[in-house]
Amino acid sequence: MTHDPDILCIGSVLWDVIGRSPAHMRQGSDVPGRITRLPGGVAMNIAMTLARFGLRPGLLTAIGQDPAGHELMNACQALGMVTDHVYRSEDLPTDQYMAVEGANGLIAAIADAHSLEAAGDKILRPLQNGVLGSAKAPYRGFIALDGNLTQALLESIARSSLFADADLRVAPASPGKATRLMPFLTHDRAVLYVNLEEAGLLCQTTFSTSDEAASGLLARGAKRALVTDGGASASDASLDGVLTQTPPSVLVTRVTGAGDTFMAAHIAAEAAGCDRSEALSRALHAAATYVSGGDAK
Repeated sequence: MTHDPDILCIGSVLWDVIGRSPAHMRQGSDVPGRITRLPGGVAMNIAMTLARFGLRPGLLTAIGQDPAGHELMNACQALGMVTDHVYRSEDLPTDQYMAVEGANGLIAAIADAHSLEAAGDKILRPLQNGVLGSAKAPYRGFIALDGNLTQALLESIARSSLFADADLRVAPASPGKATRLMPFLTHDRAVLYVNLEEAGLLCQTTFSTSDEAASGLLARGAKRALVTDGGASASDASLDGVLTQTPPSVLVTRVTGAGDTFMAAHIAAEAAGCDRSEALSRALHAAATYVSGGDAK
């Protein structure tokens, strides 16, 4: 049975293996802590938050037909995802992400999204064959896109008529993949969600504050950009001006997925009709709740 999603989440859906310790860590640290395995990936993290806000997200991604993939599909469905349109590869393993976090934040992480990259534009078939859209009748609605796709595929998406009517929200996935978003820097329908470091990489400079970074992205041609700077501030810059707010002060217990939570909560707020100020406030409170260990909603 096919279900119509409220929003499409395109990108990485994988298993997150996260080791967390309450101790401050450095290179070579060997400390006690907890290791968890949960559904993750940028697209999945966004989708989970959207579902908590009452939306029905559809996934466009690649998941293997190995045991890890079957388990992941079941987990996605249980969490309220529409999985009808997921590309299931018979010869590619299910992707995974591994990170280590201490009291002083993220220590190190490795994202193995090679199967998603290898699947390429196969994950976009439902937008081409009429199931969700076609070249003559492009998908209309919100699309959350993450930078775990290859540079070539992201460049193709930026030019594609399949996305001509979409409200396109784009995130880089990590600073290491920030420059993959260059094709969307001057895109007339894309809204960028980046942190301070990622904004600097896109603009080939460094910024001191989120409002400076957001303004810098606009100066480079962005239609709209939202820039976060941890617990310091977040800014929403568009042709209507730059709006900056300070997030609530909380005890940080986790960081992986915080940016995805911010993005999803912001999209959900705007989908509900909130103005820019209220949407930014809701996103910051959701992200603060998340990093403090609660569920954003």
